[in-house]
Formats: sequence, C-alpha cells, structure tokens
Amino acid sequence: MSSDKRRLAGHNRIVVKIGSALLVEKGELKKDWLDALISDVVDLARGGAEMLIVSSGSIALGRGILGLPSGPLKLEESQAAAAAGQIALAKAYAEALGAHGRQAGQILLTLGDTEERRRYLNARATIGTLLKLGAIPIINENDSVATSEIRYGDNDRLAARVATMASADCLVLLSDIDGLYTAPPATDPDAVFLPEVPRITPEVEAMAGSAGSELSRGGMKTKIDAGKIATAAGTTMVITSGKAMHPLKKLDEGARCTWFPAIASTSSARKAWIGGHLEPRGEIRLDKGAVKALHSGKSLLPAGVTEVQGSFSRGDAVIMLDPDGRIIGRGLVAYDYDEARLIAGRNSREIEAIVGYPGRAEMIHRDDLVLDDAHGNENR
Repeated sequence: MSSDKRRLAGHNRIVVKIGSALLVEKGELKKDWLDALISDVVDLARGGAEMLIVSSGSIALGRGILGLPSGPLKLEESQAAAAAGQIALAKAYAEALGAHGRQAGQILLTLGDTEERRRYLNARATIGTLLKLGAIPIINENDSVATSEIRYGDNDRLAARVATMASADCLVLLSDIDGLYTAPPATDPDAVFLPEVPRITPEVEAMAGSAGSELSRGGMKTKIDAGKIATAAGTTMVITSGKAMHPLKKLDEGARCTWFPAIASTSSARKAWIGGHLEPRGEIRLDKGAVKALHSGKSLLPAGVTEVQGSFSRGDAVIMLDPDGRIIGRGLVAYDYDEARLIAGRNSREIEAIVGYPGRAEMIHRDDLVLDDAHGNENR
C-alpha cells in the first residue's frame, strides 16, 4: 500500500464511523470532542473530499435524556431512548457543522435499506444529492423502529454498507482501540500490532477479540466483518483510536492505525455487482443515439428508449439492447415497468406530466449500468 494512501487527505469520498463510547459519556454528549472531530471533517472537506458520518450514540444519549438506568434495556426502552436521543444527536451535529458554515443532512437506515435494491437506490440517491449540495450526511441505524434486539456499536457493518453504497474510497472506523493486534492486547502481553492487513483471511478473523465496553459491544469482530464488506467492494478501511481530540487530524499525522487496502476499485466492484450478480427482470431496447451516448459515458434517457419489455420494479436489473436486438449491457432501472413504458421515447421534461410526479431525468443512471465489454469495444 503506497504511503500516500496511508493518509485521509487525497481520498475523494470518506465515510467516518463514530462509536457511542467516543461520543457519549454517562448519558451526556462529549461536545468538545464532537467539535474537534467536526473541525477535522470540515478540513478534509475543504481539501476536496466528500465526507459522510455514520454515528452511533442515539440510544446512549437518549438513555441520559430519559433517565433510564445503566445496564441492559428492554427493546421498547431502547427504541424510546433512540427516538429521544436521535433528536439531540442530530441537533448536536447540525450545530457543530453550522459553526463552520456547513449543513447537516440526517439519514436513518436499517440494514434492509442497503440490501433491498429499490430502497438501496433511494438511499444512495439521497446521499448523492446531499453531497452534491455541499451538505454532510449524518447516518445512523433507525433504532427507534428496530424489530430485533438493538446492540450499541453495531454500526460497523452498517458503515461498511454505506461506504460501498456511496462508492466511498475510504472508510474510517474510530474505535476505543488503535488498530488490530494478533490477540486482544488488554489480556495478552505478547499481542503484536498490525499496521496493515493486505487481505482478511480466516487467521485474521481469529485475531478479532470480543472485548468491548458497555456502550460498544461490537468489539473487533464487527470491525473485521466491516473490513470484509468494504475491501471486497473497493473501499479501503482504516481502524484507529478516536479517544484523543482531533482523531482524523492525528491519523493523517501518523497516529497508530491499521489499514485494510481495497481489493478492487470502487467502480470495478460495483460494475461487477451490477453486471454479473443480478437477475434481469426485463429488457429495454435503445435507438442508435442512445447506444452512442452510453458508450461515451452518459446515462440512458427515456428519449433514447424505443421499446420496454418484462415485469420489473424500480431498482431491478434490466438488459439493454441495441436496435438490432443485441445485448449491450445491463443496469438498474429508475422506473417501474408501467412508468418506463409510458415515458419511453419522451423528453425528460415531460416525465412529471406523464407519471404525475417529478421523477428522475434518467431511465438508467450511468453509475447504475455496465456495458458488455465486447460490444462496447466495437463502438469506441
């Protein structure tokens, strides 16, 4: 891994995950720590990086707000704590970013939102629009409506899924430990620190200890799970301690950490996912102009569509055909079949009048399609 990639500066899109234990102490927000972190985030944004934050802390904060006792909570108590704490957490982030002239945008997700394609596209579009508008998304698990037991600190895997969904090239897990050791350092004096893990093997997984604090029970295991998700999808991950003030700045200044280099590029990983792992639910035939536009890197607009077949919903994979019926690629369609059929061949400005709401200008966005290599090379 090159030395320039061992720094946050230089990455284009960075997801920072913050655990409850770093942000909340005895039911109270650690405001000075949050302000210092946001200062680091804004500095990276000024340097050209698009920043996203995945933040735990709503339950821990809500516990203090509602006066709930320490120790395990019943599910309904956890949900109530999350509902109260999320308001305070969102306000804290909005104020901390506002002090630097930046806007926050809150997104509450469940793992299902990152797994089911339709909801995945909605969430990714929201994140993309916030970033385009210069806002910083603050993302948390939607704990107030969770239907299974809520575990503090289990946002590691959610953060990895957010990073891959947002095509981030770096995921930072701020932890109460400064990286990965060959064994839990608190209990094993012979534990060796690992500055880089080129690939997550079964041996590496075995090194993950289960130790954690009351507020952060995920331990190292969920961080290694997150690393497997992130690196396989093209996102480099780093684990470092978040205990000190300005943890991101300290990371770039050489603080101890463990890097997990991406196995593939973000674009190739997502294109492989779209191109090879989704079952097509329909076909869309294009005119020559649309085919040419796709090969020049543009999105597929409704105007270039001549025919729509199949039974698909928004977010499903469809095959794209050229005027001669040859498959040129596939993509994730932005409209249900009935709507796609109605707007085929029409100008994007007409979409709202046809479907009754201001839909997306693209039938398939360029980020959501992959072209067949053989056919694509013929047309370049």
